Amino acid sequence: MKFYNLLIKYRLWIGIFLIALGGYINFSASFWPAFPLYLVGLILIAGHFFFGPLRLIQEYMEIGDMDGAEKVLRSIKYPNLLYKPIRSVFYTLQGNIAMMKQDFTGAEKSMKKGLDLGMPMKEAEGASMLQMGMLMMQKNDLKQAESYIRGALKKGLPDKENKAAAYLQMCSLMMNKREFRAAKDFFRKAKALKPTTEQIVDQIKQIEKYISRMPG
Repeated sequence: MKFYNLLIKYRLWIGIFLIALGGYINFSASFWPAFPLYLVGLILIAGHFFFGPLRLIQEYMEIGDMDGAEKVLRSIKYPNLLYKPIRSVFYTLQGNIAMMKQDFTGAEKSMKKGLDLGMPMKEAEGASMLQMGMLMMQKNDLKQAESYIRGALKKGLPDKENKAAAYLQMCSLMMNKREFRAAKDFFRKAKALKPTTEQIVDQIKQIEKYISRMPG
């Protein structure tokens, strides 16, 4: 695994070296002994631009090293050359990091690009739409927020924590619109999922204090 990560990290330079070595062998001997070096070198260089180092980014994200993840993202100089589903993930990750840095304008721009390209899985698209909905709530664009979160629930979300978060956001939106019956329904759905994420559990406790006193 470590070797594979090193290969991903340095494959551009390894590819360039192999092609240069192939050129030397081609000049000093003949083409055919140099051909395997040309071939492997081209595959490595194409892989660098076509697939990018997203595997490395994922590892940084899993351990919570946002600076490391951002550094790898910045190393991708030509994102338009990435394979389309990978390019979508690239922009989504870029948007996630921007959100963590409270750069809501940058996050919106990147995440919209990711959604426009389409996600490789419906659940991933749903999760991205949920993030866009939360971003719209931060910007107080409640109409867009509701549209994105409803879209996220329709597309499907990867786990109960994401579903509970979506239902709670819808509950808040319905309360804001004074549609109390719908708010209570979304709250019951969120609670029924029995989420364990501390932030979501706290939200449920806070809403539970006064939702029973609402009409409807």
